[in-house]
Amino acid sequence: MNWLVVVAGGMIGAPLRYLTDRAVQFRHDSVFPWGTFVVNIVGCLVLGTLTGAAAGPDLRLFLGTGFCGALTTYSTFGYETLRLTETGAGLYAVANVMGSVVAGLGAAFAGVAIGQAVWP
Repeated sequence: MNWLVVVAGGMIGAPLRYLTDRAVQFRHDSVFPWGTFVVNIVGCLVLGTLTGAAAGPDLRLFLGTGFCGALTTYSTFGYETLRLTETGAGLYAVANVMGSVVAGLGAAFAGVAIGQAVWP
């Protein structure tokens, strides 16, 4: 039965990832992959919040595994960073890697603090 909870979360996260990526990227005339950057940071914040709130197993499966698993994308991050490098946008590639790591960890830590503060 747990797999149905994961599927339900993924059914929301996957289209939200696509729509968010397209909406964000449409608003930025840049080779930098802002859409992927945004969904990955939001996923880190949500997962951090779940962790800080000590959410129950069903909510962790639904939001953590299903929703965040479908919303975030390490493979696209890797591919887009590779493409930036291949097209001569090496500084953007470095900014993508460094920014994603720093902002992602920052969002995860902030999420834990939010989760602990709101749901002690």
